[in-house]
Amino acid sequence: MKILGISCYYHDAAACLLVDGEVIAAASEERFTRIKQDSEFPVNAIRFCLERGGIQESDLDFVAFYDKPFLKFERILETYIAGAPAGLPSFLKAIPLWLKKKLFIPKLIEDELQGFKGQMLFPEHHESHAASAFYPSPYQDAAFLTIDGVGEWATTSFGVGEGNRLKILKEIHFPHSVGLLYSAFTYYTGFKVNSGEYKVMGLAPYGEPKFVDKILDHVVDLKEDGSFRMDMSYFDYVSGLRMTSEKFHNLFGGPPRQPESTLTQREMDLARSVQVVCEEIMLKMSEHVRQVTGKKNLCLAGGVALNCVGNGRVLRESKFDDIWIQPAAGDAGGALGAALAVWHEFLDKPRTAKPRGTQNGSYYGPDFSEEEIESMLQPYGAVYEHIGLDAMPEKVAELIADHNVIGWFQGRMEFGPRALGSRSIIGDARSSKMQSVMNLKIKYRESFRPFAPSVMHDHVSEWFEIDRESPYMLLVAPVNRKHWNEMTDEEKQLFGIDKLNVPRSSVPAITHVDYSARVQTVHPDDNPLYYKMISSFHEKTGCPVIINTSFNVRGEPIVCDPRHAYTCFMRTEMDYLVCGPYIFDKKAQPEFKDIGDWRSEFELD
Repeated sequence: MKILGISCYYHDAAACLLVDGEVIAAASEERFTRIKQDSEFPVNAIRFCLERGGIQESDLDFVAFYDKPFLKFERILETYIAGAPAGLPSFLKAIPLWLKKKLFIPKLIEDELQGFKGQMLFPEHHESHAASAFYPSPYQDAAFLTIDGVGEWATTSFGVGEGNRLKILKEIHFPHSVGLLYSAFTYYTGFKVNSGEYKVMGLAPYGEPKFVDKILDHVVDLKEDGSFRMDMSYFDYVSGLRMTSEKFHNLFGGPPRQPESTLTQREMDLARSVQVVCEEIMLKMSEHVRQVTGKKNLCLAGGVALNCVGNGRVLRESKFDDIWIQPAAGDAGGALGAALAVWHEFLDKPRTAKPRGTQNGSYYGPDFSEEEIESMLQPYGAVYEHIGLDAMPEKVAELIADHNVIGWFQGRMEFGPRALGSRSIIGDARSSKMQSVMNLKIKYRESFRPFAPSVMHDHVSEWFEIDRESPYMLLVAPVNRKHWNEMTDEEKQLFGIDKLNVPRSSVPAITHVDYSARVQTVHPDDNPLYYKMISSFHEKTGCPVIINTSFNVRGEPIVCDPRHAYTCFMRTEMDYLVCGPYIFDKKAQPEFKDIGDWRSEFELD
């Protein structure tokens, strides 16, 4: 039984192929087109999935689309009618796209998947999120909580998963939305909505929660059960073309920050404040879900589930025994969830949970043979040494210990927004200079943004205050106190961005200013080569922790194929590139010439 899941047309288009209930392939469209958060119909991701499965369009039994377009269109029409005539400019901008594409998904699927004769199914948006959270989880029964911007009408839902069945118990509907609240502050602090939320979360520890009372007194009416209502007079996203209104600007002391302008303490305080409010909502919701469902474990999905600081607090402070978060928690994961919903709910196929879940490290994307690597890089005149995979971990560990920055391109690409040791830039977490070097000279991004650690799973509790695995980099935990550095009285008085310059632990490059870290535990069952490399580093240095950041520069998707990796390597100040069994020394490379076409091999014309 072959099922293709699809998500598209809002952000993070993706495709997923399920064969007899097993995930064969999954990938986001952006990785192939090189258009960050590409929302178009995922022709390239679909082609990759079919090629990986060795099947044709005509072999597919089902195509599952991750939401119900007509129900979403109903919400949009009702919203515009209710706000008329204020929403006319937004209406005139949105409706042509709906009439051209978004309303006619079945016809579009038929046109793009020539030969497909199977059945099309359309789970609801939050059902797709819930399926992506529960079905791959390690629990036979659990509660689920999905929180995002908006699906059709729902912005938040909770319910229970038992065996192969999901039941949604309650929803919060548009326009009241935690995701849109956070996006409003993302917009107001000068970052891009639907991609800059990570920056707000990273900026928050530099600020003070000065605006929390204003948010809760004026903007959001939060109840003890986690339900809430927003005063929509502070927002403009319902009928306008902006996230926030003049009333919002007056409440918080001025107009939105202009993108790329200097960050001030005000933006840091705003970021901290909305982060605190978001965490409080997540905690209250989680407590209510625990009380209502009686379940011991919780599964999370939806864009807000990528807020790993909030996830960490839910794990530590809620009454759930454990939580599991879908690695592709945003809309891309809807493709996976839609396919799984068809398999388990529509086809009534049984499900047996496994102790570590069935996401398998989320390594569902393309990989490349030695021959393909050589063929793709030959036009660049790339100079390499064939080290071999057996010798590669020890060699790379030596290079990291010498404070080199490495582009690490190995195995199948990750599905989801995090680099998990297949498409990563790695370095020495012990270096006090590595954070600023990698931000400014490698990633070309804001200096305040923290880096995540990859740590051997069997050493995580020695270095971080967490007692379980975090394989998908979706939990924030404090660095273990025994590794903290004592701060001087002068250092304790620093505020704002000046906090960045204080090395706070023996692994300062991954220790944020509040002593936290976004932890990725590495297990040999998921990624044996990456684990072996970190183990070699541990043997040499006594430290089982390295820096892991995504293999890309600001504004570009994570690299997909060797051409993308080599181009990123040559355009930045990385020292070495590792690609399969080959190692590329920057000093040995010829002058770089961009050959132009960055699109993937899988693109359909």
